[in-house]
Parts: sequence; structure tokens; C-alpha cells
Amino acid sequence: MRFLPPEVMNSLARLDWLARRRKQGAITGRHFSPEKGLSIEFAEHREYTPGDDPRNLDWRVMGKSDRNVVKQFVEETNLRVTIVLDRSASMAFQGKVASLSKFDYARQLTASLAYLFIKQGDSAGLVTFDFEIQSYLRAENRPSQVRRICEVLEKQEATEDTAMSSVLHQVAERVPGRGVVMIVSDFLDEPDEVIKSLHHFHSRQHELVLFHLLAEEELNFPFQAFQRFHDLEGTAESLRIDPQAVRSAYLERLESFISQLEAACGNIRADYIPVTTKVPVIDTLIQYLGRRVRR
Repeated sequence: MRFLPPEVMNSLARLDWLARRRKQGAITGRHFSPEKGLSIEFAEHREYTPGDDPRNLDWRVMGKSDRNVVKQFVEETNLRVTIVLDRSASMAFQGKVASLSKFDYARQLTASLAYLFIKQGDSAGLVTFDFEIQSYLRAENRPSQVRRICEVLEKQEATEDTAMSSVLHQVAERVPGRGVVMIVSDFLDEPDEVIKSLHHFHSRQHELVLFHLLAEEELNFPFQAFQRFHDLEGTAESLRIDPQAVRSAYLERLESFISQLEAACGNIRADYIPVTTKVPVIDTLIQYLGRRVRR
């Protein structure tokens, strides 16, 4: 359970996450369902039919008309969350500013999210991938699910190339029903193809959350003297480069890449959360959940 230190669990105990869209589920919970059932939130009237509970008759409406009608309420349900974790080789980068590599940070974030949902009575599952799906743990809401997820995380390594867009299409097809999909990744792949895969989740009526995880060095490119840069994926090539000669072009490309992802999330009403590894995981979650509540 090294991905869930006690201080993080204590902080998570005070946090909650509520779905924005209506969810399919079989267990009563705190999230709105598209089904009608018993709740405190009124949905609509319908004609009374034999067998309906007389306690749901709306006597006020019946007194003003000749219609026998019953009140229907929005049913509340549990949430099914699938956390999708990128374990490709680029996630192994750490740099000198942060105490954790991107992948170790991502594993802590994944474990924290799973604990957050399980403790509020929702279901959490896990998918890990690089060039293919490496593990798939179906969403469940029993307390032991947190330990199962942590055990899977412990066995993961960030060593392979990525095929993000094609894998995300596969995940979109495998995740059942209308739920929440949270992707934890650096998203270092062709942005146009990644965006197409995000639209696939949207078409399946999932609520989508992107945690875009980058190291501080990747965001600011602070290098000064000549450096040897290694390709962590693909060719495994290394090049000796003058950082000052490429900094402007690199930052411009990075800004364009981030803007594309953020705009795509806005178009499909997905949450886009930029994350840097120098900020503690619990602070990242507190800031995100605070912004979500205010919105």
C-alpha cells in the first residue's frame, strides 16, 4: 500500500466527487440516474396505472383536473469509474525537480482516485496500457478492491512504446455502460489521433476526465548547456543538442499540443487537468475537486 500513505488517506476521507451526467447503476448512491425511482428530487408526472403505489398520487394536481397522476422522482445510483493508466516508457521520466517519476506519481494518483471512489460507495476499476492493454480490472465497490488495484499497480513497469490512440479505442469498447473514465497519462502521441479516441468515449456517453501529467523539465525546458537527450520510445536514439537553440520551438510545439487537448476536452465537456510532478498528489486532487465544485 505504498501508493496510499496514511496522510493521503486521511486527506481523502474529507473529499467527495459527484458526477455531472446521469449514470447507469444498480446500487443506490449519490449520483443521478436516467431511470425513475424513489428519491427526493421530482422528475415528472405520469398517468396512474393499477399497481402504482397510492402514496405517489399527486392529490393537488388531481384536485384541479380529472386526471389521476403519480409523481416520479429521479433515482440515485452508484458510479462506475474506470481509471486508465499509461505505462509507456515516456512515463518513466523523472528529472531533477520532482521526487517521483511521472509513472510513480501516476500510480499514486491512480491509487488515491480508487480509494476516493470506493470510500464513497462507488465502483472503481483499472486499465493499464502501453502498446496494448496490459491489465484490466473490472470496476467493483467492495473495500478489497483498493488493495487489488494497488497490487496491480505494484507489478507495473513503464518500459514499452505506446500506441495510445488505438488502445483507447479498445478501452472505449470494453468499458460497459455509462460511467466515468479517467485517463492518467502524458499523452505523448499524435494529438489528432488521441482526440479521435477521446470522442469515442464521448459517443459511448462516458464522462471523461484527463489528468495530463508532465514533469517540470518538460513544461519549462530549463536546460542551458549542451545536453544529450534520449528517445525513451520508438527509435531509442540519442542526440546531443544545444537547448538554447531549440527551446523556443519546443515550447511553441508544447503549447500547441496542450491547447489542442484542452480545446478537445472543452468540445466534449470533459475535464482537462494539467498536472506537474512537483505538486504533491493530494494537493492536485484538492485543487481539482475544489474547481469542480465551484463550476
